[in-house]
Amino acid sequence: MIRTLLARAGLVATAACAATLLTAAPAAAHGADAPNGTDYRTRATGVTPARPGLEVRVVEAGARLELTNRTGRPIEVLGYSGEPYLRIGPDGMYENSRSPATYLNRTLAGDTALPADADPAAPASWRRIADGDTARWHDQRALWQESAPPAAVRAAPEREHRVRDWSVPLRDGTDPLRIDGTLDWVPPPDAYTWWAVTIVGLLAVGALGLLAAASPAGARALSALGALLIVGGAVAVVYPVGRELDAGAQGVGGVLVGLLSGQVWSLLTGLGAIAAGWYALARRPGADFVVALGGACLALLAGTANAAVFARSIAPVPWTPEAARVMVAAVLVTGAGATAAGVLRLHATSRAATPAPRVEATERGATPAE
Repeated sequence: MIRTLLARAGLVATAACAATLLTAAPAAAHGADAPNGTDYRTRATGVTPARPGLEVRVVEAGARLELTNRTGRPIEVLGYSGEPYLRIGPDGMYENSRSPATYLNRTLAGDTALPADADPAAPASWRRIADGDTARWHDQRALWQESAPPAAVRAAPEREHRVRDWSVPLRDGTDPLRIDGTLDWVPPPDAYTWWAVTIVGLLAVGALGLLAAASPAGARALSALGALLIVGGAVAVVYPVGRELDAGAQGVGGVLVGLLSGQVWSLLTGLGAIAAGWYALARRPGADFVVALGGACLALLAGTANAAVFARSIAPVPWTPEAARVMVAAVLVTGAGATAAGVLRLHATSRAATPAPRVEATERGATPAE
């Protein structure tokens, strides 16, 4: 029975991993190329000269700029050669199909091949791409795209550095405007410390599986594992919600669309861990197996998937990087710890259920005593 359950668990975990890989590429269309963490802090300081109704901010840990236009007039974003690139106005958002920026800004790396008709000197050819008054786009002027850090950072990587001030030109009719901002290097945290704390925590949670399942202490341990899974699952749900909010999602509907198209596995594993936790608290049959499987999925799909924040100073969430690291550590501790504890309890139960071998009264060939 136990072997059958473990075999099914392996199949479920394999299917989950395959589904994660298969859904990764389509998700990139809605901003999934945003980094899981970075050491470069991009900030937008405002629009110069200021315009009432024109607002700018940085989203996705600096991967995109967001411009909202409520002036009632069309505002143009200019490309890398000063050509019209985007137009945001009362009738929606348009892109200039002749602007090289239209293609270069489709990916964070800016490596999209340019079509033959991309010419910054050609007259603009506007193509409507969205409703609304908000545009989000990658902009190489606000990013550091070199593989190596700047020279000043290499010389003193333990200190914060101003990499550069940047600006993106805009146009309000014939009036020139610009988005101003800064790009800074922020030293990353010590990833080894975060991993060490996480490992100690998961070992402590896993040690709950050493308590005899049939004893009162073992029953309390199962309840504790259930409560921890509920907490870890709740954190695993909140974290991707934060990523969608940081990506500029508006309202409940916008968050749900973003979750279902980009963060669906983290969301589902969080909800699954919560369900597994309630199942364990109810002490239903097979609770040890449910705890082990729910914890494994939680650690794999919601924990390790976001563990880059342990080694990066900027996290793609609307709260502090320290809070993001604590949340990811909590998911890993509860998930991996519950997996270890569940497996230990299953192993102990399997051994207890195995009948002891019968001992023969006499060895083969021995003469019975008279």
